[in-house]
Amino acid sequence: MKEENKIIELIDVCKEFDGVSVVENMNFYVRKGEFITFLGPSGCGKTTTLRMIAGFELPTSGKILLNGEDISNLPPNRRPVNTVFQKYALFPHLNVFENVAFGLKLKRIEKEYTDKKGNVKVKKEKLSPAVIAEKVKKALEIVDLAGFEKRNISTLSGGQQQRIAIARAIVNEPEILLLDEPLGALDLKMRKEMQLELKAMHKRLGITFIYVTHDQEEALTMSDTIVVMSDGCIQQIGSPEKIYNEPKNTFVADFIGESNIVSGVMSKDGLVRFCGKAFECLDSGFEKDEPVDVVIRPEDVKICSAEEGMLKGKITSVVFKGVHYQVLVQCGRNEIEVQTTQVQTVGSTVGLCIAPDGIHVMKKKFKVNKFSGVITKRNTVEFGDGEFECDVTQLYPNSHLDEDGYLITAKGEKLDLTDTEVNVEIGLHDITMSDNAEEGGAQGHIISLIYKSAYYRYIVRTENEEDYVLACEDLWNENDFVSLIIPKDKIKLSLKNTEETKK
Repeated sequence: MKEENKIIELIDVCKEFDGVSVVENMNFYVRKGEFITFLGPSGCGKTTTLRMIAGFELPTSGKILLNGEDISNLPPNRRPVNTVFQKYALFPHLNVFENVAFGLKLKRIEKEYTDKKGNVKVKKEKLSPAVIAEKVKKALEIVDLAGFEKRNISTLSGGQQQRIAIARAIVNEPEILLLDEPLGALDLKMRKEMQLELKAMHKRLGITFIYVTHDQEEALTMSDTIVVMSDGCIQQIGSPEKIYNEPKNTFVADFIGESNIVSGVMSKDGLVRFCGKAFECLDSGFEKDEPVDVVIRPEDVKICSAEEGMLKGKITSVVFKGVHYQVLVQCGRNEIEVQTTQVQTVGSTVGLCIAPDGIHVMKKKFKVNKFSGVITKRNTVEFGDGEFECDVTQLYPNSHLDEDGYLITAKGEKLDLTDTEVNVEIGLHDITMSDNAEEGGAQGHIISLIYKSAYYRYIVRTENEEDYVLACEDLWNENDFVSLIIPKDKIKLSLKNTEETKK
């Protein structure tokens, strides 16, 4: 499809609530007739984005274009869109026909007529009862509920109510149908059936569907295009196959399906080392010996004899999942998940083989924590919304502190470091968490965790939205409130140069 077929386009769209950014620099477009899905965890900004397209929220900055025209400030009733919500918002005192016809009865269409003087004029008229009845009938046929017109809403199942909500939306013949987690209230079996029905309905109608969900299976099953979101930002846009097979970063790899994510080193193009072994791969464009993240899907790992395996490990868990067994194999410090149809025995030693096309190498997003800091009068350092003990003598080689806390340089100069601006670096493995708020130098909530075979990678966000990235073998929960402990000797300081200070 060509770019001129795009129906909706968001350009540098941002949204803030009470000064807090929930959507940042959103740039993408939707093609006419496309089924596009916003996918991400709760709080990532996907519903806010949908509400801005619908007109229920106005962007703080940026533009929303409909067929090339700016509709950023256009009210919802003047946009050719209809929305289906997770809570169907059906009227319990109206029957099925009256619920579906509700919008049509309020609708006015323009009709031309000629007055007695021969002048052509335009007036707005209601739709006739016959026209309304025909439109309702067609809408109910599309959702496979023909003949339900007189049924009371309270007598319908959850799936049937969901279809009525869709019928009420499509009966107005919108150019775009917005669906905000419409299957969230259904049980698993009904949800799977409705995924297929929605996809078929999209093909029959031929209109644009914009769908919001946190369910990866829904997105992969129904979508032409998936927009993966996290923390108010787009992480990746692509087809379901592209998103699954070629994730752009560890968040996408972890969020979409199951993944083994391990730390590795790119020895050279086509060769990556992880778990203590070298593996051929299809990736290139990395620096020699560059630290990388390696993603391997469980279905791409094959169990073989210990002698034949590229890796060797002990099976620690076997769980039957219906179509396959989920097998966990401990290879040194790394735990590798395998999906196999062959039953395995816990405690046995096996080999693992991985073909080059089953290894996906990506650049590390987080290598070290970097902050701008300030030395206090107590010779501690303030950074990242916290204050920590540090060794200020590393700022000047061969220096020391006198008994009054002043720094004495190698040349004997006496310096007061108060308010000195510094660069701060801390390694991911040099930060620990505590549930005692008073124990650490900074506090915040865990906003993200990703299992990386040997440890969990966490992101902790402070009250003023400073982020700490750390590695920890212990499992904590998302949204846990923790304090951050950093040993004095793990905080690396360097002086900001003159140019940086000016900036």
